Amino acid sequence: MFELLKTWKERHFSDPQRVILGFMLLVGAGLVYFVGSLLTPVFIAVIIAYLLDGIVVLLQRSHLPRLASVTIVFMVFMAGMVVMMLWLLPLTVKQVSQLVQQLPGMLASVQSQLLQLPTTYPELISKNQVSQVIDFLNTGISTLGKRVLTISLASVVGLIHLVVYLVLVPFMVFFMLKDKAAILAWGRRFLPDNMDLTESVWQEANVQVTNYIRGKGWELLIIWAVSFAVFRALGLQFSLLISLFVGLSVIIPYIGVTVMGFVMALIAFIQWGWSGEFASAMIAYAVIQIIDGNLLAPLLLSGVVNLHPVAIVVAILLFGGLWGLWGLFFAIPLATLINAVLKAWFARVEHRGDPA
Repeated sequence: MFELLKTWKERHFSDPQRVILGFMLLVGAGLVYFVGSLLTPVFIAVIIAYLLDGIVVLLQRSHLPRLASVTIVFMVFMAGMVVMMLWLLPLTVKQVSQLVQQLPGMLASVQSQLLQLPTTYPELISKNQVSQVIDFLNTGISTLGKRVLTISLASVVGLIHLVVYLVLVPFMVFFMLKDKAAILAWGRRFLPDNMDLTESVWQEANVQVTNYIRGKGWELLIIWAVSFAVFRALGLQFSLLISLFVGLSVIIPYIGVTVMGFVMALIAFIQWGWSGEFASAMIAYAVIQIIDGNLLAPLLLSGVVNLHPVAIVVAILLFGGLWGLWGLFFAIPLATLINAVLKAWFARVEHRGDPA
């Protein structure tokens, strides 16, 4: 047993390059896991700066100075934030408020339609089954009401955090973009000189993650805009809110689309019942998802994130369980990083001639 462990250790950890890579991954994961809540504004700023830096580099290739490129990109970013805060956020909050206010009436409508099912389909549905479903809905609405009350009581603290984020995050983003070279040079002083394996992993993961995030960003915006136009044309209530979440659902493959399908069906059923409008709304949602899965996503994400569907689902469950909502959003980029690490790690084993 000890010989097997010794052989495994010598094969995988005798190379200093792999030891450095493993140590850096452990430090990074520990930093995020243990002090992530304290450094959330810093991590958000790093992510935003990382995404915006690609646009800065494109402007620099057009022979613009670094400072001018950073200023232009940062001003556009801030303009987008202002539009979101002054237009999108109030509309979304308004529709959420309307949805919460109408929940009791919606529940009463659902109950009345459910009570008709045993009469219409007595061989399929019993009164006892309907009563159980109604009790479940009542319990869910009561729990949701308590959570909304808890959120409202904590809104002052949340507002303070929001103000802090709105001030600190843009401040850090600007200086991270402006002083990127100086920051990287400072960090490099604490790292070993020879980091060929780590740099190769970073280069591969960087290309994959950047292309994935860029493609998903465009996919999100397109699906959101198309869904909003279609739902608005159909007269669906809360069309802005629902289309926003339909767009966000593309970030969580398979699971997001399935969950939003149930939500979409519930909202449409509450508004129209079993009707032609309900069927039209569900057909429209299905068509949007078919176009996204078979045309839009392959076009935007061609050759990016070559992961098996099982690996994607496992990554979503794992990182979502570890870091909640943020883990769901970054599950695929993190899985891509792990995949790049594993490929480089075992490629190095084969290159050194170790046994497979």
